[in-house]
Amino acid sequence: MTATQNAPGIDTLPQPILEATALRKTFAVSSRAVLGRSGTVKAVEPMDIALYPGKAVALVGESGSGKTTVARVLAGMYPATGGTAKFRGKIIDLSRPVPKSHHRQVQLVFQDPFGSLNPVHSVRYHLARPLRVFGHIHTKEQERQQILDLLRRVNLTPAEQFIEKFPHELSGGQRQRIAIARALAVRPSVLLADEPVSMLDVSIRLDMLNLLEGFKNELGLALLFITHDIASARYFADEILVMYAGQLVEGGPTETIIKTPKHPYTQLLLSAAPDPSRMFSQGKKGIVELPARGEPPSLIDPPTGCRFHPRCPHAMPVCRERFPARTELGDGHFTHCFLYGEAGSNPKTSSQS
Repeated sequence: MTATQNAPGIDTLPQPILEATALRKTFAVSSRAVLGRSGTVKAVEPMDIALYPGKAVALVGESGSGKTTVARVLAGMYPATGGTAKFRGKIIDLSRPVPKSHHRQVQLVFQDPFGSLNPVHSVRYHLARPLRVFGHIHTKEQERQQILDLLRRVNLTPAEQFIEKFPHELSGGQRQRIAIARALAVRPSVLLADEPVSMLDVSIRLDMLNLLEGFKNELGLALLFITHDIASARYFADEILVMYAGQLVEGGPTETIIKTPKHPYTQLLLSAAPDPSRMFSQGKKGIVELPARGEPPSLIDPPTGCRFHPRCPHAMPVCRERFPARTELGDGHFTHCFLYGEAGSNPKTSSQS
């Protein structure tokens, strides 16, 4: 996509395939689960997200920030607690079980390639089942040919050598390729990839990202890439959304987020990412070194206001009182941070700008 296409409000911007507004998810937990107290896990606070054809959005944050929950709600695996959603402009109710047609269009690739595959079934079974369920095959010959095509598409060749294998006979990278092929078997328009490379050897992660990028470009898939590794997001995504403890704190075009991060949490993530070419310098634009203060909070009893304030070196009294509204910074870049004002006001320059 061009820079013009990425700019908000331009007529050439395509309509999102899948979008959610004020999406929220909570989980009720039993008293035994929280040491004698009942409670509610506030996993995802109201957030907006939109996925476009041929574009990858990276959802970045520490473990437990709510990234996987967002993907599972969008896929219809968890019912949404609040918010509205649309698929190709038509309203869908994510608070109730979604129809089969939604699963046909929106597929999820899980983080653990071994856990997501049934160890007692062969590769043939894993790929043939979605083809049959969604009516893409009618004969044994069609089944074999389409399975072989899927295996070749994910670079498992010669495909004939893999079709009868079982998960334990495959490497981690090969298992993840099978999981991706299974998702592609139903011919979706949205692919939600939940940490698809985090459990793979470093040597094959780039190959897997290139594979996903190829599908995004060739098939026009709308892709949500969930990761805790902001370096992978920089390589792969067109847009980055940053989550912390269930709250969306910053978002925008990838290079803008990487080069001029505004929220202190985004700056902390980037300062922790290995990058030999980056020079840190206090007072200059871009990233500054920040101390890693504290740990992510419990989502059963999270801090009030901005949940990052106990760890933030710039925390102000207002940060403890309420969550900052969205502030637009231009060219699709936004943040939820009182350092830059409230929504609708002019962003305020800080020492981190």
